[in-house]
Amino acid sequence: MSEHRPNSPNRRAHRLPFGAELIDAPAGESPRTRFRLWAPSRAAVHVEFEYEGNASIVGMTPTGNGWFEAQAECGAGTRYRYRLDGDLAVPDPASRFQREDVHGPSEVVDPLAYPWRHPEWLGRPWEEMVVYELHVGAMGGYANVARRLPHIAQLGATAIELMPLNDFPGLRNWGYDGVLPFAPDSAYGRPEDLKALIDRAHELGLAVLLDVVYNHFGPDGNYLAQYAQAFFRDDVKTPWGPAIDFRRGEVREFFCQNALYWLHEYRFDGLRLDAVHAIGDDGWLRELADRVHASLEPRRHVHLVLENEHNTASLLQTHFDAQWNDDAHNTLHVLLTGEHEGYYRAYADQPIAKLGRVLSEGFAYQGEPSPIHDGAPRGEPSAQLPPTAFVMFLQNHDQIGNRAFGERLRTLCAPQALLAATALLLLSPQIPLLFMEEEFGSTQPFLYFTDYAGGLAEAVREGRRREFAKFSAFTAPERRARIPDPNAVQTFALSSSPTEEEPDGTGVATHGERSAWLHFYRSALAVRAKLITPRLRGARALDVTLLRTAVGHDANALLVRWRLGDGETLTVALNLSADTLPFEKRPDGMVIFETPPRARDSVDAYRLPGYACLVWLTGDVNAFALQHDARRPAAEGKGSAP
Repeated sequence: MSEHRPNSPNRRAHRLPFGAELIDAPAGESPRTRFRLWAPSRAAVHVEFEYEGNASIVGMTPTGNGWFEAQAECGAGTRYRYRLDGDLAVPDPASRFQREDVHGPSEVVDPLAYPWRHPEWLGRPWEEMVVYELHVGAMGGYANVARRLPHIAQLGATAIELMPLNDFPGLRNWGYDGVLPFAPDSAYGRPEDLKALIDRAHELGLAVLLDVVYNHFGPDGNYLAQYAQAFFRDDVKTPWGPAIDFRRGEVREFFCQNALYWLHEYRFDGLRLDAVHAIGDDGWLRELADRVHASLEPRRHVHLVLENEHNTASLLQTHFDAQWNDDAHNTLHVLLTGEHEGYYRAYADQPIAKLGRVLSEGFAYQGEPSPIHDGAPRGEPSAQLPPTAFVMFLQNHDQIGNRAFGERLRTLCAPQALLAATALLLLSPQIPLLFMEEEFGSTQPFLYFTDYAGGLAEAVREGRRREFAKFSAFTAPERRARIPDPNAVQTFALSSSPTEEEPDGTGVATHGERSAWLHFYRSALAVRAKLITPRLRGARALDVTLLRTAVGHDANALLVRWRLGDGETLTVALNLSADTLPFEKRPDGMVIFETPPRARDSVDAYRLPGYACLVWLTGDVNAFALQHDARRPAAEGKGSAP
């Protein structure tokens, strides 16, 4: 009997060294499954089964170093638990599916049962990325997200990024309280539904990225400490409890295997690693990247992206494609809204100068003392990195969801200013990321939501309200009492995406003002795709100039230039103030995008209008666009790599 069942071009499985793995059985024989668990804190482990109305139990054999192993005559669909020392029954930490939530039995899954319709898909190069972040639950589950994919592709996005999917307690969670990292949550559909979503995205030419959380587990349903106490440190605490111990080989392997599992069994095109500064082990991050890159078949594009408050530029030089650029968001947020409390305090001083540094060098903080880190240095020099090493955004799940009332920028600043900042986002050489519904100028909140009960629900609700007590708007208890309860069904409903059906079949209403915003995004992204993206490889910043008022005062405006990969120059003039400013020298090249309309007329008269963004490109722009269209494969977006 063969231990492993072979993959085929359209049937894919990642063989885990732990958990439940189906074993290849000759024709006519009953299926068998191997079970393996690391439980160094326990003396005896059994597997309990529930199938066809019957229950049985099989003892697991200790194999050394805390590992237990067993084989049993059972196949896909079997439900099982691990019984520890005859008392506690727990789900498999490597469970592939939890039909009955985080406290229920795990299910044996056959990954080879799903036939991939587009196995030829190899992904897209990183320079082509325009990322659309979304929450699967707020969009109604895997099937409803799949129905929205044509709209996202028509928008001009080239990738979707799914907020974390791993199993969480209850029916709703914003994603960062998961406890079973290998099990996509059953509230969104079955594993094959997730694969069908990814398959459909690939058919439309969309890459699919997944947000993964390796720095903590949620507070409900994590049993690891009860049988593998060594998984956690006893000398380091985090806001979520004891830190995960990445010094241990078993822990490092657990998360390395998780990354490989999503990339190979589900054919995700990349991972966004949440808050890696909370992991505290850059050596393991490099090990993970090396393992991923070594596992890839030739010509396949897989991308690894960090969220890292430490601004560790050296990780981006050698192992990772990019980092979410919080410095870009925070600086632009201060310029657009004037807010300066909380972490925005670090960007309140000369925000336009910080934005200039972000656009020309990547990070605003490259080793300077940070006022929100007790004056400690933050970051490393980043000017040597290409602009594509940074993911820029105006909104995302964190920056909206961490607000007390989940407000989007559309409700916090002048719409003309937001349009100007959006033009910068969509047309700078950094990689743009959009948050779902942003392209409609959405004013719908996105709140922090959970589905806890009892004392934990009370603790989460009151803890969230205490978090905002230090903000001037929430010093009064009655004001804090208005902050939505994360556990209320209405909180989730307020954050959920509209589901109106339109005649074009995209599943999105585009009436009135929403249509105007959508046209703006589509136009800018069409310009990016034709004129900027093909030139991004090898791009480098040239210089940045801060603009001033007629009487010589600082203004919230700048001019920045990049040398693109083909030697042409991209220039952006941005004015985030309401005032018209003197503009002494018109940049070289042709205007390829502008807001407000006909802003170029003012520039020709040596004035930069208020709330304006203009973009110039040197070279024969029209000829280049025609050549690019001619080179585009006819099958692009239909399941083949562009």
